[in-house]
Formats: sequence, C-alpha cells, structure tokens
Amino acid sequence: MELLERFFGVINDLTWGWSLVPFLVVMGLFFTLGSGFVQFRYFKRMFRVLSGKNQSHDANAISAREALLVSVGGRVGGGNIAGVAVAITLGGPGAVFWMWAIALVGMATSLIECSLAQLYKRTEPDGTFRGGPARAIIHGLGKDYQWLAAVYAVCLIAAFALGFNAFQGNTVAGAALDSFGIDRLWTGIPLAIATGLIVYGGIHRIAKVADVIVPVMAVGYIFLALLVIVINIGELPRVLGSIFANAFGFEEAVSGGMGAALAQGLRRGLFSNEAGLGSAPNVAATADVRHPISQGITQSLSVFIDTFIICTCTAFVILLGSVYVPGAADINGVALTQQSLVSHLGGWAQYGLTAAIVLFSFSSIIYNYYLGENALTFITENPAFLHGLRLVVVAVVFLGAVAPGATAVFFFSDPMMGILAVVNLLALMMMFPIAKRLMVDFHEQLKAGNDRPVFDPDKFPDLDVDRAAWTNRDPNAD
Repeated sequence: MELLERFFGVINDLTWGWSLVPFLVVMGLFFTLGSGFVQFRYFKRMFRVLSGKNQSHDANAISAREALLVSVGGRVGGGNIAGVAVAITLGGPGAVFWMWAIALVGMATSLIECSLAQLYKRTEPDGTFRGGPARAIIHGLGKDYQWLAAVYAVCLIAAFALGFNAFQGNTVAGAALDSFGIDRLWTGIPLAIATGLIVYGGIHRIAKVADVIVPVMAVGYIFLALLVIVINIGELPRVLGSIFANAFGFEEAVSGGMGAALAQGLRRGLFSNEAGLGSAPNVAATADVRHPISQGITQSLSVFIDTFIICTCTAFVILLGSVYVPGAADINGVALTQQSLVSHLGGWAQYGLTAAIVLFSFSSIIYNYYLGENALTFITENPAFLHGLRLVVVAVVFLGAVAPGATAVFFFSDPMMGILAVVNLLALMMMFPIAKRLMVDFHEQLKAGNDRPVFDPDKFPDLDVDRAAWTNRDPNAD
C-alpha cells in the first residue's frame, strides 16, 4: 500500500504539483484568443437557457437547461465553501481575484470542450445521447487514439465515480454530525438509498432531480450571502479594495504575497470550476440542441455561476466578517465559512449552511456517478458491469459516510484527475481547428439573421458525426 501511495504521489506531483495548472492557464488563454474572446461575445446569449422558452418538448430528450443544471450541480460543491476558505487562508484576499481570472479564461475552455462533446455525441436506443471526451477522441482523432480514450475513461471512473463520491458522502455525514449531532450511520443509510434510487433511474432521473435541487441550493446559499452583504454594505468597498491590492502585491496578507495569492487562486479556481478537466462535457453531450456551439455557450454559464456567483458569495461572507484574520491558519475550510456566517447572522445560519453543504454534496454524487456510467459504457456495453458500478457507487457513498477513515483509501483520486485533465487538454489542442469551424458556422448563421443556428452535417462531410443525432432533433430544442 505504501508503494502505491508513493507511486500515485509521484503522478500527483507531475500533474497538479507543477505542470497542470500552468498548462490549464496557458490553454485557457489560447482558446480565449483563438476563439476571438468567445466568452465575451456570447455572454448575453448564455442566459437565454434560463428562461425556459427554448426547452425541448420531447419527453425522451434532455433539455439544454437540464444538462446545464446537472453540470452546475457537479461543479458546485465543497470547493465553493471549503475550497474558497482554504484559498483565502493560504493566499490572502487576492486569491479571490485570481479565481475570477481563471474562471474567465475557463469559460472559453469549457465552451470548446462541451461543443466538441456535442458534435461527436451518439444516439442511444432510447433516443437519448451519450458523448464526452472519450467519444470525441475516437470520432474526432480516429481509432489510432483509442488507447488515449481508454486511459481517459478509466481515470474518470476512478476519480469521480469512486474517489470523489466517497469524499462527498463523508462531507454530508460530517456536516450532519457537526450541526445536528446525527450519527454518521443514520446519515449514511438514507444517503445511500437516495443515491441508489436516482442512479438506477438513469440520466432522465438524474436530470429531473438536478432541475429541482440545484436551483434550490444555489438560490438558498446566495440568499444567505446577500443578507451578509446587505448588513455589511458599507464594508464592501474595503473588501474589494483588499482583493485587488493583495492580488497585485500592493498589500501582503500572507507570506508569499502576490505569488501565494496567484498560486492558491488559480489552483482552487480550477478545482472548483473544472474547466478543462473534461468532466462537464460528459453531461453537456446529453442535451438535445440545434447546434453544438449552443450547448458550449450554455456550459460556459455553469463556470460563471460556479465561480463568479457561488465562490464570490463565500469570499464575501468570509472577508466581510471578523473571524478571518490574515496570516492565521488556526481556522480553515468549512469551519471558517461556517463561523463567519454565524458571526454575521447568528447561530441559525450554521443550519442553513449545513443544508447547502448537503445539497451541494448530493448533487455532486449523482453527477459523479453519471460521469462514471458514461465512461463505463464507452469501455463496455455489458449491462452487468453497469449494474455492478451502481452497486459499488452506493457502497462507496455509504462507506465514505459511516467510516471517515475509509476515504484515505482513495488517495488516487487527485492523481487520476490530473491524468484525465492532461489527456483532455491534449485532445482539445488537436481538435481545436474543428471547434473553430463550428464557431465560424455558428457566427455566420447569426450574421445572416438566423437567431437560432442549426448544425447541418452536410456542411461537414469529413467529420465522423452521428447524423441521426442532428437530423431527427426536436424543432423546439434550443
């Protein structure tokens, strides 16, 4: 076991330790420039999906909004509460600015990876779609790269379906124990049952649950943060000034100054919004839309919601209070966010935060499961393996909840995520010319007066696309 831990520790050092974060930043900047600042050009258009006017009327289809909310439910999790607190503790207020910066370029990366996943999606017998980086690699780069797609799929199952779900189960049970005194066993049992009921319902049930849970958890948490901001509105200019001053080294809140703020902000921001990691495209590919770029634009919004809204809420709750002391690390993670919220609103607020943590974590569990399911169906279509994965995920969630020490077994999660991020970025780099063609086609249709561009496979005869996925669409889809 020690040998395995050392092996995966080396992988973690070679990816997250020094190479992956700069790689993600550089690629995000490249995609931003190469796409002509696509995240700014279509920023207003991103919000159209929230209106519900362009939703599919096909009962078998996953709408653009449902796919968005599933991905938001996955992106928004412990990183938005505990991760932001850690970034501020270790990097100072300036870390918040660099979280915003990486999210801004990450919006372009997310648009491209999700558009490619949409382009190469495949139709399932029940009328739904499957796609994601593994399938995009096969159909976009060719069979010679099947080994690369297989590496990606295995890493996705290991990191998200297994490792991260154990941690999410642990988070839910820990929050219930700390706030309500509920024994871990009595949290683990209903959590495992609820997980089983949802994962056995497939993507339709996952999407329907996310359509309810995600708006409730997001609006509830934002409401608490807005209360804090309104109460401390006079302090807001000072906090904003501190964020910018620390970000550029004019003030030093922690040892390391601007360097610490930059490193922590970029690292925590990337962990939180997942842009470039290749996770969200697995969900983006399920949506029934008229053009691949349409869902890419929609998925950019999930990065915006994750970082610019939810993470910023956490940052303001912490920085507007008196619990956080620059340079002190005795209060960290969830405890810092929780104590800061209580100092603003009173003891009742910790229960509201606990409810948010539970919903955030549960939405992440069902999202993580679907990523694993999608990867497994790429490797094998045998239903027995899918049934086995569902049972394993339920068991992992239960064990993570009732035996907090069990999560230490999943030390391979971060290294596996590092590998899949490298694989995804390499594939995106090779397929960027294809994404560029899609963006040009979308933009030209808009210029011609078509406010709802349609993808025509006949205009791209050289691409290995599933024509049935694009010729039998619901005309009401976005």
